[in-house]
Amino acid sequence: MELFHSSDSFLKPLQEAGFPVAFVPRIEGVAGSYDKEEGLQMLAPHHRKAVEGLPGYRWEQLWRAEQVHGDQIAAVGGEGVSPEMVAGVDGLMSHDPESLLGIYVADCGLLWLADQRTGAVSLLHSGRKGTEAGILLKAVTAMGTHYGTQAEDLLVVLGPCIRPPLYEVDIAKLLAEQAQEAGVGQFLDSGICTGAEVERYYSYRVEKGKTGRMLGLLASKRPEHS
Repeated sequence: MELFHSSDSFLKPLQEAGFPVAFVPRIEGVAGSYDKEEGLQMLAPHHRKAVEGLPGYRWEQLWRAEQVHGDQIAAVGGEGVSPEMVAGVDGLMSHDPESLLGIYVADCGLLWLADQRTGAVSLLHSGRKGTEAGILLKAVTAMGTHYGTQAEDLLVVLGPCIRPPLYEVDIAKLLAEQAQEAGVGQFLDSGICTGAEVERYYSYRVEKGKTGRMLGLLASKRPEHS
């Protein structure tokens, strides 16, 4: 497995590979709320703008996961299927370039998985419970079952998340170990700690619950990029 660590442009490898991808960090002037849904409502105009900043995508194409701190992953997309909030899951996967995946985070691991051979993708919310339950390993297996993905063709990117000493569990280290166990071809860790940079990222722990949510976006390659 090829392992990368970078604090700058951590999504660049995905962009260069032709995958529609974005990350929305802290929004200046939006402190968030103790209530997650209220915080998301405050951030909605900014998140909508980010979605529509991806060429060819609209908010109405966005799939989101309920995010229950579990390890379940849902396959979404397909002709005639309307995007929705998928209940009971912390991960989404797709091979439909017209379906955009979205995951919210505020300390937990956000993982982008891109199959550079088939164009299939997965986006995961991996907090302590999900990480310990092996959501990354399950996503690699599920992509193999659904899309014929081979682990060595996967580029996996871990975004900003909370890290020691600000959190007692090293989520990033565990995820890197799981990527190696799964046989992932490339694993890129942003190396960024959300809690150490609250001026740029939301941190549930450091902000003691009164926070917002960052948003990760990912879609399959369109045919012209395959």
